Amino acid sequence: MILTESRTQAPNLARTLSLLALLLAPFLIYLETARSVVEIWDSSETFAHGYVILPITLWLVWRKRAALAQVRPQPFWPAMVLLLACGFGWLLAQLGDVQVVRQYTFAAMIPLSVVAVLGLNVARTIAFPLFYILLAVPFGDVFIDPLIDHTADFTIAALQWTGIPVLREGNNFTIPSGSWSVVEACSGLRYLIASITLGALYAHLSYRSWRRQALFMVVAVLVPIVANWLRAYMIVMIGHLSGMELAVGVDHLIYGWLFFGLVMFLMFWIGSFWREDEDRSAPMASGTDAQAGQLAQSDPADPALTRRIMIASAVAILCMAIWPFYESWLQRANHNPQAAQLSLPASGAWQPAQAFSDWRPAFSAPQLQWGEAYRHEAGQTSDQAALLVLYYRNQQQDSRLITSTNRITASENFTWLVTGSAGRSETVGDRTLGVREYRLRNQNQRLLVWHWYWIDQRFITNDYLGKLLQAKEKLLLQGDDSANVFAYAPFDEDPESARQALRSLLADKLGPLEAGLNGNLRR
Repeated sequence: MILTESRTQAPNLARTLSLLALLLAPFLIYLETARSVVEIWDSSETFAHGYVILPITLWLVWRKRAALAQVRPQPFWPAMVLLLACGFGWLLAQLGDVQVVRQYTFAAMIPLSVVAVLGLNVARTIAFPLFYILLAVPFGDVFIDPLIDHTADFTIAALQWTGIPVLREGNNFTIPSGSWSVVEACSGLRYLIASITLGALYAHLSYRSWRRQALFMVVAVLVPIVANWLRAYMIVMIGHLSGMELAVGVDHLIYGWLFFGLVMFLMFWIGSFWREDEDRSAPMASGTDAQAGQLAQSDPADPALTRRIMIASAVAILCMAIWPFYESWLQRANHNPQAAQLSLPASGAWQPAQAFSDWRPAFSAPQLQWGEAYRHEAGQTSDQAALLVLYYRNQQQDSRLITSTNRITASENFTWLVTGSAGRSETVGDRTLGVREYRLRNQNQRLLVWHWYWIDQRFITNDYLGKLLQAKEKLLLQGDDSANVFAYAPFDEDPESARQALRSLLADKLGPLEAGLNGNLRR
């Protein structure tokens, strides 16, 4: 009797330990990536919900314990290919410094490892908890600017419908009682993220039909967006009607969360009318004989099954572990210890002159910052322009060419305000140059700013292409040298005068600038 129990317990213990090692492996192998996720949870209220995702996931798996007990685990080897592909995606994201992709590929390794080692039947049984893990990844910054724009559009339109005159400049506007700005905190992103996280859990627990679940998720996305528009409008109206005494300080935020809480309560209350009670008549929906055989109770004493699971766990861990080692070697091979240099010859129609503006972008710190103001030899006031180059080499967390924290103006103060932005294609000499154009103003000056990237010896404006080019350069051991390039000029009322000055400046300086940038590359 004792001998039989010991024989049963040994394979069971070995299987448990191998599965525990499998689940802990992504967190240990990709410790820095996991830490970056937690750091965002800790520093941003928008993503603080990430702390509860893992406990909720474990609880959701625990709810399925009866069904899991009837499913025989069986390694699914094709999933190892997906696990390898996920690791390679992490490598590309690491080389291109795309943090959100790096974090998603890390999170995706957890459900993929479960599929690879325990099989499709186990994965189907706990499919929602496995997908729910992905909501822990702090994603959404890319939506901030569109959300801000739409919130400003609705607020200003609603004020005008109310009969209040509005003077708008970009996302800043003035009404008779005072001035307002629709900034990052007004985007409603934190309400949207919270609604999606809660909505997904509610839909899973309340509905069995995928159509009802999908419909509720559509509502969970649309309702917080529209609610945020109404919230912004009502805050401005409260401030306007109270003579700018109410809804302009901390009560602004308190009112926002109270309003959001009420909207979420109403959304879930209405959704409860279509609730479908969980069908507990059978652990699984399948009824065929073949599937019933697969759902048979797993024998913990089956040494062959335990051996397959242990081998699959080891292979899965290996599939995850190879990429950080390879990435570490690539980083060392791409490191360039030399300091970057840049200078332009003082020739041509545009000559160095005294600086005419104190504007600087709020970008991450470069290895080299170079700037020069110019004046056209004709000496006209309108013929002032400047170049600014932020050169990056051996990029680190706090020194990155492309990052969502880069801002054309500092968000913590309102010295410079963005009054408009657009993508443009400009003809400079005999070449076409794509730029992002920004119109800025402060109390004393208006500026027109053109911005573009220099990556892989070419000028581009697309962030995604830029990340891919950076990853390609590192894979080919060409380093990560790149630069943010700005050209800017003052204007009074019509920005076309500044555009003409910038076209003329770049026709004179773009060739020497490109040669100077290329001269820093390793040969």
